[in-house]
Amino acid sequence: MLRAHLPKPLLDADRDAFWPKLLNYLEVHHENSNRGPCRHFLPMPFEPPCYAPEFFFDAGVLSIVRGVMDDRVVADQWGCDVPLKGSGYQQFHADYQRPLFTEAPDLPLPAYMLNVSFSLAPITGANGPMEIAAGTHRMPRNEALRRIESAEIEVRAIPLEIGDVLIRHPWALHRGTPNGTEAPRPLVSVRYVRRWYADSSREVNSIPPAVWRSLNTDLQSVMRFPVGE
Repeated sequence: MLRAHLPKPLLDADRDAFWPKLLNYLEVHHENSNRGPCRHFLPMPFEPPCYAPEFFFDAGVLSIVRGVMDDRVVADQWGCDVPLKGSGYQQFHADYQRPLFTEAPDLPLPAYMLNVSFSLAPITGANGPMEIAAGTHRMPRNEALRRIESAEIEVRAIPLEIGDVLIRHPWALHRGTPNGTEAPRPLVSVRYVRRWYADSSREVNSIPPAVWRSLNTDLQSVMRFPVGE
């Protein structure tokens, strides 16, 4: 966890620009939630100020991500998870559940993906913080679930202030919790992966050509997203 890491004015501008898009999406898809009852995922736009280079190329974040993986990581997902009032507790789960080697699903492997998340509004116990069972990314799935059920592993809620950055291994078992407030709770995430790994597990938006041209070659090499025409 990196506390107060991203500039609050940058996130305020992101929220102000994104909020009408989010409300429009929720109005259209309210009865068709794609992450369980009253819980939605939607891809984030790349138009500034919803997008800012600091969200992808922050030196402190990249130093951690590259330290865990390698210097050639790429960002390949950019989206927002939003529980609404009426959402409940999710089952504990890992993201990207298909193992790299299906014949050896519990084979211990070095990390080849990490999620970097930040919130566009304060996340408290009232509006649906994520709960994480730390260390379960190193355990066989059935054992991890058993130890959570028996309370052998501590499950921690993750409150976030605007500017906090959460870096997590997506195999660590976690769940969303109920949003008991009237306001949507937007948690934005960038996924970084080793360059050789690819999947299409989540929808992404295209990068507008003007935004793509604003990046130098080194920054473009970090972005694995379609580029618009």
